[in-house]
Amino acid sequence: MNAQVLGHAIACFTMLVWGTTFISTKVLLETFSPLDILILRFLLGALALTFIMPRRLPFLGLKHELTLVAAGLCGVTLYFLLENTALTFTQAANVGIILGSAPMFCALVDRFFGSKAPLPRGFVAGFICAMSGIALLSVNSLEVDINPLGDGLAVAASAIWGFYSLAVRKAASFGYPMPLITRRIFVYGLIGMVPFTWIFDCGFDPAVLLEPANWGNLLFLGLGASALCFFTWNYALELIGTMQASPYLYAAPVVTVVAAMIFLQERLTLQASFGMGLTMLGLLLSQRTQVKQVIRHFWPTKEKGR
Repeated sequence: MNAQVLGHAIACFTMLVWGTTFISTKVLLETFSPLDILILRFLLGALALTFIMPRRLPFLGLKHELTLVAAGLCGVTLYFLLENTALTFTQAANVGIILGSAPMFCALVDRFFGSKAPLPRGFVAGFICAMSGIALLSVNSLEVDINPLGDGLAVAASAIWGFYSLAVRKAASFGYPMPLITRRIFVYGLIGMVPFTWIFDCGFDPAVLLEPANWGNLLFLGLGASALCFFTWNYALELIGTMQASPYLYAAPVVTVVAAMIFLQERLTLQASFGMGLTMLGLLLSQRTQVKQVIRHFWPTKEKGR
């Protein structure tokens, strides 16, 4: 399997896991505050990566360390805090739709601050199609409740993810093992959360960690969604780049809908079905060239003789 095919496969796998985190987070929010969950999941993730690769990553020099600080603050601290804070001011549907725009922000940040490569053919059409599908998945009625503060925070979260992707691509070029880079990013992200413990609700009874539902979901978020999937996502960015990896973020809401049907017994409506179809069509349009390459890799066509 070549690097391009591997990168796309890893990105798909990451979305399958990240799309189900909503289920675990929803269960944990009954006991923990959003900041509690963030600290615990990334602390578990850092410990897991240390166990897998105990090798110490030395100080990399100021320029390299600042890149990892930027990745930790953007992808761990600011993104999740902005997302959770936005949910307290505006509707979850608004946040879901706005966060669906993250691939466009990733592409724009890469276009102007990163590789400077033009947007791939089909990317804009795929974005419009996918956003229409995500809107159908997120909105259950024609009523729209716009909150400038909450919606603005969600827009900021999407933009921040674009800068996180840029920082990770830069960090990957340093040549250090990706598990060590990911762990260092987690550490800087956790340090960035410390000041917010005096602002947001933080603290819980340690006894609740003994409840199977709580430690089970925390292990899933910490080991699966954080340690494993931040590593796989960072690795996918290294292999195929921001432009090709970011459209897979469109698939996360679709996975969430399917997971809610399986684990929460939520009903699949006609609107949601149509939204899922539009979202996946948008993903295919955005990845049209890459889809053709993957098809040719597995099913090469024979050249016809003259």
